[in-house]
Amino acid sequence: MSSQDKHRGSWTGSTGFILAAVGSAVGLGNIWKFPYITGVNGGGAFVLLYLLCLAIVGLPLLIAEMTLGRLSGKASFGTYTTLAPPERGGRSWGGFGALIIISSFFLMSFYSVVGGWTIAYFVKAISGEFGPQASSDVPAIFDNFIADPVQGTLFHVLFMGACIAFVMRGVSRGIERASKIMMPLLALLLLILLAHSLTMPGAGEALRFMFYPDFSQLKPTAILEAMGHSFFTLSLGMGVMIVYGSYLSKKSSIFFSAAAVGLADTAIALAAGVTIFGIVFSAGLAPGSGPGLIFVTLPSLFAGLPFGSIWAVLFFLLLAVAALTSGISILEVSVSFVVEHLKISRQKVTLAIGAFITALGLLSVFSFNILSDITLFTLHNGGDPKPLNIFDTMDYLISNWALTIGGLGAALFTGWAVPREQIWNELKGDALGKTGFTIWLSITRFIAPVAVVFVLLHSVGVF
Repeated sequence: MSSQDKHRGSWTGSTGFILAAVGSAVGLGNIWKFPYITGVNGGGAFVLLYLLCLAIVGLPLLIAEMTLGRLSGKASFGTYTTLAPPERGGRSWGGFGALIIISSFFLMSFYSVVGGWTIAYFVKAISGEFGPQASSDVPAIFDNFIADPVQGTLFHVLFMGACIAFVMRGVSRGIERASKIMMPLLALLLLILLAHSLTMPGAGEALRFMFYPDFSQLKPTAILEAMGHSFFTLSLGMGVMIVYGSYLSKKSSIFFSAAAVGLADTAIALAAGVTIFGIVFSAGLAPGSGPGLIFVTLPSLFAGLPFGSIWAVLFFLLLAVAALTSGISILEVSVSFVVEHLKISRQKVTLAIGAFITALGLLSVFSFNILSDITLFTLHNGGDPKPLNIFDTMDYLISNWALTIGGLGAALFTGWAVPREQIWNELKGDALGKTGFTIWLSITRFIAPVAVVFVLLHSVGVF
């Protein structure tokens, strides 16, 4: 890291970086989306496909983003405007950096709304709202909650406030300390829930479903679903790993760190899948329970379990912690950009950006109540047209378009814009070796961009 950028902060060591990176990677996608897409794609065969995609697409891009960040010692925009020589595009690559900043800003505005839901449901679980009497009322509880602009605003502000509080304290004293507390807590909560799930009648069926590959159950689009999730589960395409890599010491191994992040993220996703399917199968439900799995199906099931209120408290605390660790990393992308380019104190920048994002997020809160009649976009992905409200529109544009294009930019920039010798000098002391480096760079140049383009075409409904 260059001397002029030391004020940006750094990790105290590899452990802090790995925990923070895992915290960013482990979010609602691991606890909700992975079990859901595994359920609708037939279980074990999809898991196997996902692990393969993670190895050949996800991890190479993770290494690429970490390398770009440490090589430049700058945030995402600075990385894209400084590393490429003029004959390879020079500062014109900055468009990808700008897209990342804009994407992270809008992503945080609606992610924090869902993060607020996790806090709200934790509070509801503590209050006993998911007790035995509530099993048939849970769908109404969720509908009434999101229809109330006051509750939605309150918990959105609480979630944003927590993220702001950690980010404004800096890299080592804020983000790293938060990760060192929350990641062990998340692991402990998940292990407790997993152990309980394995004692339930549906545990054997859950294990078979997750780890016995039945390729006849795979849907035609399963490989694209697996590829897409292997990409997004590691927080790729949103600039987080570039920023986190820029705080990483030259003494730390990028290859080892990336492998540790990938293994931890995968282990948590698999444990969450077994936990949730154990509960779902014990209740005699189908594994592909749909997007309402977290806030409708599972609370209904908790209500029917012995000591269900306790398990609901633990589960929604787990979910809130996972959402918070990811939210912190998303906010840091915007903050690091402004701190780096305007040289304003981190505290002032975090408060200002946090306030703007909180205000923007109110549009997503109100899209379920006050502004529910407003449709910004109608999706035509086969079947009946789907009108999208403000929240859905931002989710669709950012998740399906902006982040995917951001990932494509990282692959192309690493593979074709930054000189090979420069990247090799950054990684030659790492565990990859010359042969491993050549294989990784070839994947980044040729395989990863094609894979990301296919994910983009699938996500926007081309096939």
